[in-house]
Amino acid sequence: MARKPKWVVAKEQTKKREAAQTVWLFGLHAVRDALENPRRARLRLVVTLNAAEKLADAIATSGMMPEISDPRRFAAPLDPQSVHQGAALEVKPLDWGRLEDVALGDGTHPPRLVLLDRVSDPHNVGAILRSAEVFGAQAVIGTRHHAAPETGALAKTASGALERQPYLRERNLADTMEALRGMGYLILGLDGEADLTVEEALEGRRDRAVALVLGAEGPGLRPRTKETCDHLVRIDAAGAFGSLNVSNAAAVALYAARAG
Repeated sequence: MARKPKWVVAKEQTKKREAAQTVWLFGLHAVRDALENPRRARLRLVVTLNAAEKLADAIATSGMMPEISDPRRFAAPLDPQSVHQGAALEVKPLDWGRLEDVALGDGTHPPRLVLLDRVSDPHNVGAILRSAEVFGAQAVIGTRHHAAPETGALAKTASGALERQPYLRERNLADTMEALRGMGYLILGLDGEADLTVEEALEGRRDRAVALVLGAEGPGLRPRTKETCDHLVRIDAAGAFGSLNVSNAAAVALYAARAG
């Protein structure tokens, strides 16, 4: 019997590791929303008596049997610095399906996407998920490497948005951008030195599907990412006050790019 090539074995091993991966969510908001999310595979719930009372309805909805833990010796394997508020839930990462399906939209309005180029801080990604939900974006899309994975810190910052706002991680950002262009998307990359503003780039084109691409604070967009954009755009600002945090920039850009 022929031996499998090394790259095939490595791919299979990666899939097995991903299938076995679990995440500990913590904090009352993150745990409550995960308990109430029918898409979420839940494994273990650890709560204090006080948290169990606050989460009683969500626990009943989930059908889980919680483990009651002493707050002084909290049983969940969390970082000691985690502000867990007496609630922790072990879950499987969410599977939002294929890019092609998520990006199509629901047909009610032109879809908006947020693409992240090496944005690896979970707090930034969590805040971007909240903004994406508020402004009706179809999804937030990062990469499998050099991007924030689904973690308890990300979920807590997202304050429940992680359970409702699709967060996909694709293999290659430039390839993803090309695929979206093939689906009719206009690709706009945020760059503080761009000539066009978001509004100028979308003048007369707000009926188009739009993907906004944001880079990490400091380095910004990588050269290939810039080259793959249809236009580089900036957020119009009054005065030379410096650059916005990436999560704030995502919120302002989403508002500026809202469908007409």
